[in-house]
Amino acid sequence: MRIGVYLAHPRPGSFNHALFDAVVAELGDRGCEVLAHDLYAEGFAPLLSPEETGTVGSAPSSQDPQVSLHRAEVATLDSLVFIHPNWWGMPPAVLTGWVQRVLAPGVAYKLGTPEGEPAGLLHARRALVLNTSDTPADREEGEFGDPLHRIWAACVLPYVGVTDVRRAVFRTVTDSAEETRATWLHQARREAAALLA
Repeated sequence: MRIGVYLAHPRPGSFNHALFDAVVAELGDRGCEVLAHDLYAEGFAPLLSPEETGTVGSAPSSQDPQVSLHRAEVATLDSLVFIHPNWWGMPPAVLTGWVQRVLAPGVAYKLGTPEGEPAGLLHARRALVLNTSDTPADREEGEFGDPLHRIWAACVLPYVGVTDVRRAVFRTVTDSAEETRATWLHQARREAAALLA
């Protein structure tokens, strides 16, 4: 299997980086071809150009070689993994920009009319989202309605054809013990391995 793993956290040594390393290692150990991308370390440019703002018709070829590479790769994947913190109920800006620039019309979906239903173009039908958070689960759900779940499982991934969206949230991270983090890393490995079932 060919799996893309995308990390969005700017601080080396963060627990998000540990999750990324664990998932990449687990998938590699299981014989997957892993396309691992640390978006901050790669300096992925998240800002859309005016030419990239269309939604109907295929996006023009990107003049950014990094965007072109990611678009070519994402079209070939069997599964995707996204690893990022919950910041203000959103993914970090670099990952939001990645979604907007890479999951472009003609690459990840097709839309005939502005009000029409999209047709997902991605080969991948399964995705895993691993989030870290410092908001307790009851508050996240009760006060905010779990916005990251809606972003990934209702808005982004079904739009591009991914029908099996899995998610795990590790919380609260800042005050977590080493033993707890070790347990979370094992859980992340299990979640990644389950993508192959």
